[in-house]
Amino acid sequence: MAEIGSETKLGAGLYVVATPIGNLGDMTDRARDMLKRADLIACEDTRVTAKLLTANLIKKPLVPYHEHNGAAMRPKLLAKIAAGEAVALVSDAGTPLISDPGFKLVAEAQDAGHHVTAAPGPCAAIMALSLAGLPTDRFLFMGFPPNKSGARQSWFTAEEKTHASLVFYESARRLPECLQDAAQTLGDRNAAICRELTKKFEEVRRGTLADLAAHYAEAGAPKGEVVVVIGPPPHKDEAGGGTDMDTEHLLEAALKHMSVKSAAAFVAEITGEKKKALYSRALEISGK
Repeated sequence: MAEIGSETKLGAGLYVVATPIGNLGDMTDRARDMLKRADLIACEDTRVTAKLLTANLIKKPLVPYHEHNGAAMRPKLLAKIAAGEAVALVSDAGTPLISDPGFKLVAEAQDAGHHVTAAPGPCAAIMALSLAGLPTDRFLFMGFPPNKSGARQSWFTAEEKTHASLVFYESARRLPECLQDAAQTLGDRNAAICRELTKKFEEVRRGTLADLAAHYAEAGAPKGEVVVVIGPPPHKDEAGGGTDMDTEHLLEAALKHMSVKSAAAFVAEITGEKKKALYSRALEISGK
C-alpha cells in the first residue's frame, strides 16, 4: 500500500474508515487519505457523508449501504472489489460496525479473499468509557436498548450478573424511562451519562442510577447524542451480602431533585413498594 499523501490509487479491497463523531478536527490523516484515494464510498446516509467530504475537499462517488439495503448492496460492492476497485466503508459518525450492519460486508469480503483493512479513529462508546470514571478492565457494548419498557427491563436483567461495565447508546428522548428501568433491574449502581461527545455542549453527568434517574425524571429528557455507562455490580462484601436496591438511598437521591410527593411516587414506581409508606418515610428524611 502506498504511503499517506501518495497520489496513487488504493489497491482493490475494502477500507473501513472511522470518521468524526462531532468535532471535524478528529478526522485522522490516514482516514482522509483513504477516502481521497478510494474509488467509491459506501455510507449510511449519502447526505451526511457528502458534508464530511465537502469539509475535507474530497469528491468521490457515494453509494448508500445500511441495514435496509445491505442484502442487496453487498453483492454489488463485492463485485466492484473483485473488479479491482477500492471501496471505503463509513458510518454517519464514528467507527463503522459499532452498532451498524457493516460486519456482514466485512465478513463476506474476508471470506472472498479480498484485502480488508481499517483506519481506526473516533468511537463514542470508547470515548464515554474514557470519561465515565468507571471500571474499564472489562466492559460490554450493548448497542441500543429496546424501545418498550418491558423488553428493556428484560434486556437489563439478562446482564444483571455480568461483572463488567455496561456501555450502550440511547435516544435522549427515552433516557429518563431507560434509567428508571435500569435502576429497577440492576440496582443502584454507579453510572455516567455522556452527552454530545466532542461537541460544543459536551457533558458528563455521574452518579448512582437512582440519582441519575431522579434527575432526568425532574429535568426531562436532555438534547443531543447520548452514551450511557453503568458500572459493574458491587462485590457482595461491598453491598452487605447482596445487590438489592436500598429504598432509603433511593428516597434520599430522589429528594435531591423533587418534592416529597414526587419522590415517593418515583421510588414506588421503581421498587413496587407502597406509595403511602414511602411518602411517610420521605417526610421523615426531609424533616417536614
